[in-house]
Parts: sequence; structure tokens; C-alpha cells
Amino acid sequence: MKPVNLSWEQTAAVPEAALVALQAVRDDGHIQNGQKVLVYGASGGIGTFVVQIAKTFGAEVTGVCSTKNVDLVRSLGTDHVIDYTKEDFSKNGKQYDLIVATAGYRSIYDYKRALSPKGIYVCTGGAWSQIFQTLILAKRLSEPAGKKLEVLTMKPDFDFATLKELIEAGKVRSVIDRSYPLEKTGEAFTYYSKRHARGKVVITVV
Repeated sequence: MKPVNLSWEQTAAVPEAALVALQAVRDDGHIQNGQKVLVYGASGGIGTFVVQIAKTFGAEVTGVCSTKNVDLVRSLGTDHVIDYTKEDFSKNGKQYDLIVATAGYRSIYDYKRALSPKGIYVCTGGAWSQIFQTLILAKRLSEPAGKKLEVLTMKPDFDFATLKELIEAGKVRSVIDRSYPLEKTGEAFTYYSKRHARGKVVITVV
């Protein structure tokens, strides 16, 4: 099942982040060709996959990240990159058909304001405050036949075949920040817990 063009280390970086990204874009976001997608946390483990998968569906993708990650996010094929230290996506007047929040914290009202009239907001992660706020308020703020807000619930639809096809076609790649040997797993978790990883952190077993 391993994609022929990936190493075992690169393959290890695919689940579950790529599965979450696929479900957020295809199943929850229902994204279609030509629609606009905003990815908040575009340089993270899930975000890097959301950007690439959304592009395979023909979306116009905007990635939000910090200054140091602008070049990485741009290299993934984004049409636009917003440096959140310099620009607030919720105040620039632009609207999106799908917003996927994978990191950090922004008010759910900010996300709703940036949605198109029938846009969808999907929270896949970030600070606990972001997740809890979405869990508590999403249903109330969603509109009948209008804007929809939700927390993604991972479904037992492990569509690795689609991911394998996209990866082998060169449309999606895994981004690895750092690799640690098994005996340094503790260091890996310490680094990851700082929430500054670019892509995935991988443990290698010899």
C-alpha cells in the first residue's frame, strides 16, 4: 500500500493528518472546482495536506501562516498566502466557500464573518479554546440553507487508496519538519508540544 515514490519515513507522515485533510475538504467541505478555500494553520501537519488536497479539487487556496513559513506554504501550491502577523484575514473583506482551521486560536465569529453566504467552516484542531468554542457555538451559529460551522469528527473511512493515487501522481507530498530516533521520542514530543512544527514530526525505528 506504500506509495512507490515515498520513503518509509515520508509515508509515516501521511496518516492520520492526510486522512483528516481529505475528509475536511471532500466530505465535510464539499469543495468544488473554482471555489475559494482558506486554510488557517497552513504550515502544520494537517494544514500542509489540506492546501495540497484542496488544490487537486481545483480550489483557489489561501494559506494563513507566520512569516517564517510563508515560503513553505507558497511551495505547496497556494494561490495566496496571508502572514497573520501582518494581515488579519477576517478584516480584509474577502470571503471563502470553505475555511479549515487546523491550528492556533481565532474566534468562531471571525471565521463566520469570512465565510461566503453558503460557506462551510471546519475546525480540525488548534487550541482547546478554539475547539471548545466551535463545539459549543457551531450549531447555534449555523444557518438553515446558509453558513455551516462544525468540528470535524474523524470518520471510519480510511481512504488510503485516494491518498496513494494523489501522492503517486505527484499532486500531494508529505512535509517533514524533523525526524527523531526511537530512543529520543521524549524529545520529539517536547518539540511537537511547542506547536511550532512545520509539517510532521516523525519517529524512526531502525
